[in-house]
Order: sequence, then C-alpha cells, then structure tokens
Amino acid sequence: MSPLSFKRHRFPPEIIRRAVWLYARFTLSYRDIEEILAERGIDVSYETARRWFLKFGPTIAANLRRLRPRPSDHWHLDEMVVRINGKKHWLWRAVDNEGEELDFLVQTRRNAKAAKKLMKKLLKKLGFAPTRVVTDKLASYPAAFKAIGLSAEHDRGLRANNRAENSHLPIRRRERKQQDFKSPGSAQRFLSVHAATHNTFYHQRHLTNRANYKQLRAGSFDAWAVASAAS
Repeated sequence: MSPLSFKRHRFPPEIIRRAVWLYARFTLSYRDIEEILAERGIDVSYETARRWFLKFGPTIAANLRRLRPRPSDHWHLDEMVVRINGKKHWLWRAVDNEGEELDFLVQTRRNAKAAKKLMKKLLKKLGFAPTRVVTDKLASYPAAFKAIGLSAEHDRGLRANNRAENSHLPIRRRERKQQDFKSPGSAQRFLSVHAATHNTFYHQRHLTNRANYKQLRAGSFDAWAVASAAS
C-alpha cells in the first residue's frame, strides 16, 4: 500500500480526496467539481481539481487494486471504438463474469496483434490463466489465443458476451462528457483510475437485499479511505 503525501498543499487532504473521488466516481467535469465544492464554501478552481486528479488518482487506483480480491477465472473480452483527438482508436477491454474490470488497452488496430497484446498484459498482471473466455466472433481472438498457447474454453455464442457489452456503457458516458479523449496516454491514465474506482463501488444491487447492500457500500467507502490515506 502506497500512502499519499499531501504536504505543501493549501487545502486539507479531505477536500483533495473528495475532489478526486467525485471525478473518478461520477460522470462529472472538472468545472462540475468546482461548482460542487463552491456550493460548500470551498473555493477551488477546475484546474486545481484536474491537477489533484492527475497527481493522486493513479496512486489511489493502485491501492484500490491491491485491496480487491482475486477476480473470477471466467473472462469476457471485447473492443469498442473511441475517438481520440478526432481519430478512431480501439479500446480493448476485459471483465470477469461478475463485472469486475480486469484490464484494458488502447490500440489503433483491431487485429490479432492487438488481441495478443491484451492477453499477454492480462496474464502478466493477474498471474493466472482463465478457464473460460467469452468473446464476439472477431477472428483475431482465436489467432491470438493460439499464438500464446491459451487452452481455455472459448465461447463465441450469440449474446454470450453481453456482460462485456454492457460494461462499456460507463466509459461511453465519460467519453461524451469529456468530448472525446485527447490522447491515448491520457485515456489510459484516466481509465485506469476510473476502472479501479468503478470496481470498488460497483455492486449488483438486484442480487442482494438492502441490509447486505448497505454493508457492501460501507465497505467501499472504507476501501477508498484506506487507499487514499495520508502518510
């Protein structure tokens, strides 16, 4: 766990953590954050909120990922088109069968090389291979799996990959709010923080009762407090 240092910052750590959490958790702009804080009597510019997010967001996200339990070995892979600086790119993403975002990769191509790069990144990051992989019918996936020697069951059935398709929606909302991503690097940085925060606060409300949901939600806030604790 990497503690955060808020030294030489004019505002208290609580305000900085709140600004970072608001931007990572909800579909808000930096100007929205400025107004939300201003309503509470806190005079912070949107540029300050942006710098806070860029400085503290990646460390908080890394801490959140360390607090997460091991994901499922049933993976869903998919790719979506994103506009970056006016040009079409492909956002390759992997989630497990419970909606946990595993990893993502921004690429300019939609081919076997990009699919292979995503799988190698996943295997290195998670440290284990899946037993079942669900994808669409893109031919790049079987070619990539063969190239790396993946022996997992490969499901390409109709509607089998709805889990991954639905998981694109929060990213699509953020893309519209930000009026497209500005560069592949900025997209990777933002989505890394967004994914870790989304995983922490995402609960399948329809699968649990109110009492359990309140406990899960309280656990999410506790995890954020630990991940963003000051040194």
